[in-house]
Amino acid sequence: MAAWRAYIVGSALLEHRLNRELQVGHGLSIADYEIMVQLSEQPDRRLRMSELAKSVAHSKSRISHQIRRLEAANLVRRVECPNDGRGVLAVLTDEGAEKLSTAAPTHVEGVREHMINLLSPEEQEVLAAVFERLTGHLGGIDG
Repeated sequence: MAAWRAYIVGSALLEHRLNRELQVGHGLSIADYEIMVQLSEQPDRRLRMSELAKSVAHSKSRISHQIRRLEAANLVRRVECPNDGRGVLAVLTDEGAEKLSTAAPTHVEGVREHMINLLSPEEQEVLAAVFERLTGHLGGIDG
């Protein structure tokens, strides 16, 4: 129970701090940032909305809401999937890529300062193994 509670409180505090740093420094939420990162890593900076939702572990409705906000800021746009008329792609715009490149150092520095630098290399390996196992287990459930 102590491990569970420490995880719940620690992960919430970490996400809050990283979110605040991105909001204050760049006007982005951590959820927006993660969407933009996922898009930036794709060929042509585009990904099907359903795949994007899965890659950031969000519901399709939550992704649609976030993409709508990112579209309003001209950071992302939606286009029809060329080989499937029912599909919609999210595309990172040039402006979005620029915003991401200015926000990334803030995020990386925050992750290092508030987590990575607090852990030994062995603890980092254990943490990675635990969450890879958890992701593998939960990745097939409801998804």
